[in-house]
Amino acid sequence: MLKNLLNKYSIYFILLAFVVVLAVASGGTFLQLSNLESVIRQSSIIGIIAFGVTLVIITAGIDLSSGAVLALISVIVASLAQQDTGTGIFIKFPGLPDLPIIVPVLVGLLVGSCIGFINGGLITWTKIPPFIPTLGMFTAARGAAFLYANGRPLSSLSEKFNQIGQGSVWIISNPVLLFFICGVITYVILRRTKLGRYIYAVGANKNAAYVSGIRTNRVLIFVYMFAGLMTGVSAIILTSRIGSGQAGLGTSYELYAIASAVIGGTSFTGGRGTVGGTVVGALLIGVIRNGMDILNVSVYWQQIILGFIIVIAIVIDQRKQQVLVKAKHE
Repeated sequence: MLKNLLNKYSIYFILLAFVVVLAVASGGTFLQLSNLESVIRQSSIIGIIAFGVTLVIITAGIDLSSGAVLALISVIVASLAQQDTGTGIFIKFPGLPDLPIIVPVLVGLLVGSCIGFINGGLITWTKIPPFIPTLGMFTAARGAAFLYANGRPLSSLSEKFNQIGQGSVWIISNPVLLFFICGVITYVILRRTKLGRYIYAVGANKNAAYVSGIRTNRVLIFVYMFAGLMTGVSAIILTSRIGSGQAGLGTSYELYAIASAVIGGTSFTGGRGTVGGTVVGALLIGVIRNGMDILNVSVYWQQIILGFIIVIAIVIDQRKQQVLVKAKHE
């Protein structure tokens, strides 16, 4: 009983252990309310991307383009959220009043969804492994971001737009609130809809899902579009939070998002994953990064440590999968 409990909720115990260790090592600094709020706020950016990535990995796919797509959406959104709209790059409206805040928001979400559609379309229509088109999109999107912004940051954003990432509702900051809302939406899709059952079915056995009547191509296109949409939400939050659109944003974010999903129990072999696990995975990465910052650990060491954590998480996932397969055959 205890073994099953530890196995089922191991990620939660690991998160708690890290919190305790960092609290002691930092002399209580880590547990300060302002710092804990900062951890959750920082984790929300990666966590929202990870919700989309979770659906992709459940279907036994992968999305390596998230970080670069975030940067592209960031500069596009920033060019439309200028206080003086005449400073846009491709879209210039000299003499016209500021665009309503809904315009950059909808454009950002639309761009993310369209890029996800392209990723999903390439995967389903060409039948090539998912890492190839998403890796190609990673390179293309990053280059497009620098081209669009002419290699410079786009600042002077409107106050209303900046409030998306800097404002709060009561005592809850907007990024955390949006993190919660996106998590609920993802949970409802996975656990309360027929589409969610199809997503798990495609990941468990794509051929069997197709034979049973599931339109697998449509399911795959949807999950990549959803991943692009979640990246768009994160791009809008991050751009408004720092008050600037930058082509260099999102470096390694795709890896952190994948790590959040995998650490949270989403299996690379497909057919398994939960929203709650992804939330804990994102928080765990946020806790570790924040704790190492407080302890003045070198950025280079942070990358090494996080790399080991990702590898360990994948090894643990493979071991669990082997145990499950063995149990089925016995």
